Amino acid sequence: MRHIFYTVISIICICACNLTNSAAQGRMLVDQVVATVGDESILWSDIENQYQQALIEGMKYNGDLRGYILEQLLVQKLMVNQAILDSVEVTDAEVVAETDRVLTIYSNQLGGQEKLEEYFSKSYQQIRREKIESTRAELITNKMQQNIIKDIKITPSEIRRYFSKMSQDSIPNIPAQYEIAQIVVYPEIEQKEIDRIKTRLRDFQKQVAEGRDFATLAVLYSEDPGSAARGGELGWYSKNGGLVQEFATAAFNLTEKNKVSKIVETEFGYHIIQLIDRKGDRMNCRHILLKPKVSADSRKKAQEFLDTISSLIDRDKITFADAALNFSMDKESRSNGGVMISSDGSTKFALSDIPAAIAKAISNLKEGEYSKPFQMIDEARGKETYRIVMLKKRHEPHKANMQQDYAMLQRIMENMKQRDMIANWIKKHQKEIYINIAPEWQDTKFDYPGWIH
Repeated sequence: MRHIFYTVISIICICACNLTNSAAQGRMLVDQVVATVGDESILWSDIENQYQQALIEGMKYNGDLRGYILEQLLVQKLMVNQAILDSVEVTDAEVVAETDRVLTIYSNQLGGQEKLEEYFSKSYQQIRREKIESTRAELITNKMQQNIIKDIKITPSEIRRYFSKMSQDSIPNIPAQYEIAQIVVYPEIEQKEIDRIKTRLRDFQKQVAEGRDFATLAVLYSEDPGSAARGGELGWYSKNGGLVQEFATAAFNLTEKNKVSKIVETEFGYHIIQLIDRKGDRMNCRHILLKPKVSADSRKKAQEFLDTISSLIDRDKITFADAALNFSMDKESRSNGGVMISSDGSTKFALSDIPAAIAKAISNLKEGEYSKPFQMIDEARGKETYRIVMLKKRHEPHKANMQQDYAMLQRIMENMKQRDMIANWIKKHQKEIYINIAPEWQDTKFDYPGWIH
């Protein structure tokens, strides 16, 4: 059986976009209903649009990709239908954030927002509006999946039994992996640069007070790539719904529509915020973000500071771990003595998962050695940083084993159980809802034959 549901979510999140792009397809779509699940229909254009998006993303699939996409949409409709019955919902803020994340990826891959508009023959606002509803379905499907698998538990004895029964041919090969520690310093922003930014933002506040449109200023001047194109609008958020604390506090202190906040500093830069609307404990706002520029002198000081730390470590005046704890500005790693942690909680990174600048820095290091200070961009915050990285350990390529790869084997078992549980859920619910697939699609090789009653 093909990878079932995590692939489902990734393909839908990458591809789903209910947009018509006849230019990219090279012909006009003649729409028709391909399948019906309950009261919901899947159109030929839904499948074709996702197919085109998959091609943009460079997706490789050994088989009938359109048939595969149809089944993912069938699963999505099935889960969204059950989500309505179970009152499973997602917030507008979640939908907006994911929509903007995906559209940013599309824009980057196509060469910018203008290229995105050209590709779809629509304005960015039209593209975004049409994407929002498909994103809502994706996120609801994801939440339903999490509800289905939430009670799965894997015991150590299960993992041992699973591994003991694996044939040598089925034991996975593990590529070289690296454990890395880092000390991160953000160059200091000079006061004159902060003053310049604040003066500019005060001028924007004055212009709005005199009648200029805040959204127009955001389009022209905001340095937030995710929101500038839509006039700085962020969408609906609750106070604890994903906004950084300083921003959320300032935004929720606004009580009048169109009121503009004082200047707010966050880890991303300096903002002014305008309230669009408020409903209960949720609010929608727009903002203008300006990011201070780092001077050559500040860069030099950051590098010299790290040179001093390196010297202290060299002379055994302080350990690398203690230096990270006391001096690193990276919140995620400093409390671990600088040890980097992956998204799944592991300290081991395959080379392909390491940022290019760090990979280059460790390429010639032996275990226990650390690099000279180097500059790189913090992608999450869009800020310049200087770093020293230590290669703590290099794990050579090897066959998986219980001693070195217990966490990975545990994830494999969890994924197997999750796939089985989701497969059983789908088979059960296929029998409980009206499903109809057009005759010309009924020969599709589905993972779940229960679609054809």
